[in-house]
Amino acid sequence: MGGDSIQDTVRDKYGQAALNVVAGKRGGCCGGDGDCDPVTSNLYDPTETAALPHQAVLASLGCGNPTALAELHPGEVVLDLGSGGGIDVLLSARRVGPTGKAYGLDLTDEMLALARENQRQAGIDNVEFLKGDIEQIPLPDATVDVIISNCVINLSADKRKVLAEAFRVLKPGGRFAVSDVVVRGELPAAVRRSMELWVGCVAGALAEEEFKALLAEQGFAAISIEPTRIYRFEDARTLLAGAGLDTEVLAREVGGRVMGAFVRARKPAA
Repeated sequence: MGGDSIQDTVRDKYGQAALNVVAGKRGGCCGGDGDCDPVTSNLYDPTETAALPHQAVLASLGCGNPTALAELHPGEVVLDLGSGGGIDVLLSARRVGPTGKAYGLDLTDEMLALARENQRQAGIDNVEFLKGDIEQIPLPDATVDVIISNCVINLSADKRKVLAEAFRVLKPGGRFAVSDVVVRGELPAAVRRSMELWVGCVAGALAEEEFKALLAEQGFAAISIEPTRIYRFEDARTLLAGAGLDTEVLAREVGGRVMGAFVRARKPAA
């Protein structure tokens, strides 16, 4: 399926997820329906989210907590690729303080509206939400200290372009620090073909070594991938449910190969 079709599917699914949150329901696993516990549960410490609007927490559709691992410092400029309801942007803004800034980039109007309302309720000023595609980041070269993302890069049809854009907007010495779904080994072709699973953060996931190779190709250094949650047999069955596949067979082939991971890299200083 082409890149435009994937993007349209992702936009529609995440737009509906935002509307679900406004209606008081959890958005679901990476834009899917229902509560996909293996991916989205228990990612944030309650002390982190206590001061945030409830809808920002409901709209958390990620697979990790990049703000806890990115080592943000006061005065830094942070960009969240695929910022959704804004939880990671708001947490980042608090960490970088009033002398820093946090940008959120999202292509879905409903998510942007939700994020801006969450920002208003949180009373955080050093935040700006931008509409755009993570494959064409609407910021000038060398303007960002840290790029974060939470389970979004796997949704892109052109990950090489995403990483090239990330490298472009980072300042020399800037850091790439994202949470994403990563695969060890091969996934069954039926999983890769499923758009429902693509939007559910499984089918579009890069293999671990491919992710490292693409980062290196763009010029990144100090590349590492750290597993934060490995999805086992029962988790895989939950992830595959509702996709019209033979979940018992596929869960045995997928379980243990799919993981939430923290991906780190750095743009060389010179």
